[in-house]
Amino acid sequence: MKKRNFKELERFEKELSQCMKCGFCTFFCPIYQETRLESGVARGKTVLIRELKKGALDFTNEMATKINMCLLCRTCVVNCPAKAQTDEIVVAARADYVSNKGLPFLKNILFKWIMPKRNLFGNIVKIASKFQWLLPKTKGKIRHLPDFLSALGKGRNIPSISHNFLRNQVPEVNKPPEGIQTKMKIGYFIGCATDFVYPEVGKAVINFLTHHGIEVFVPKAQGCCGVPIYMSGDFDTGRDLADKNIAAFPDDLEYIVTACATCSSGLKDYAKYLGDTEERKKRYEAFVKKVKDINEFLVDVLKLDLSEYKLKEEYKGKKLTWHDPCHLVRHQNIKEQPRTILNALDGAEFVEMPNADRCCGMGGSFSIYYYDLSKKIAEHKAKGIEASNADIVVTSCPGCMIQLTDITMQHEMDKPVVHIMELLDWEKKEEKKEEKKE
Repeated sequence: MKKRNFKELERFEKELSQCMKCGFCTFFCPIYQETRLESGVARGKTVLIRELKKGALDFTNEMATKINMCLLCRTCVVNCPAKAQTDEIVVAARADYVSNKGLPFLKNILFKWIMPKRNLFGNIVKIASKFQWLLPKTKGKIRHLPDFLSALGKGRNIPSISHNFLRNQVPEVNKPPEGIQTKMKIGYFIGCATDFVYPEVGKAVINFLTHHGIEVFVPKAQGCCGVPIYMSGDFDTGRDLADKNIAAFPDDLEYIVTACATCSSGLKDYAKYLGDTEERKKRYEAFVKKVKDINEFLVDVLKLDLSEYKLKEEYKGKKLTWHDPCHLVRHQNIKEQPRTILNALDGAEFVEMPNADRCCGMGGSFSIYYYDLSKKIAEHKAKGIEASNADIVVTSCPGCMIQLTDITMQHEMDKPVVHIMELLDWEKKEEKKEEKKE
């Protein structure tokens, strides 16, 4: 058997030896609960990776499938008696696999030649948007994927691509309106889904922040956060993206804020996974200290008075429920902040859904490669939404929004899925009165 390089797994050797093989993870892993496959759960993956590192197993396609069949939801981690960081082990194993075997053909093109080049990536997405009229439209901006597009999930409901990307709708520098004093300057990391699919979320973020005295810098040079790439094992391209993103935000910005749970988690993990040299690690760590999820920023940094959270008229009288994105609640330990905001909204009732922090089954590309399994996992979330009897499902991750929209529509639930920032009315009462006079 050819000698293999385990550079990344060696960095996480401590975590690899942490698992006690107790099997407690089997009670919580969303994949194991559906498949009952030992290779799908943390304990099984740890055993496989240990054997791989010892040389008893090899980097085969079957091994790649077993390593990739993981949502990285960290449900196993938070419930592990030994606190084994299995998600870190899995990501390291993926990186060593790519280092030894390379990326599959399509991923190689997507990760190395398309996604890192923002203009090219945007142009390809724009071209794709020109043909989305071929897909039958269901409700609002949701389009239904017919069965022949099985690579993206049979019968899946996906949002339409925006005809005008966020970066083209807003300037780089967004200052507070006249009469509002500037409190601080921050950078806004928009992310791919907000840029291409949900630009209304990005505008809601900018409007709310600027009207509360925050100057928002939206650099055109920023690109993908890199999570889909480096979490798939391509650390080299991940580092290139990290370097470009960090360079895009000036050092004088006090914080880097994002409204995508996956992006904030991914940006915060730059140093952990991609810091391969002391110089790079130091630079990444300095950047990571500035990164804040929007919920975290509003509640913990700005410390806005609860009366500042105003509900838009269209949501008044509605019952709201909250879905905890895995990248928010378990990766970043951000749980109470969004609930603080939701409970402060006068005019709507906030209700907890059962198992609000249960993974929705999205997991990025996981939901593409294993859509049937992803859908089974999402069924539990659908039951929780239904049990809440809520009118609106609120979350803070565009990926989760796509998954939740799909499952609610398949269950014919008339429950729109919205980002928490879309609920907030950023206009001041005085401004509204002036508009009425005009």
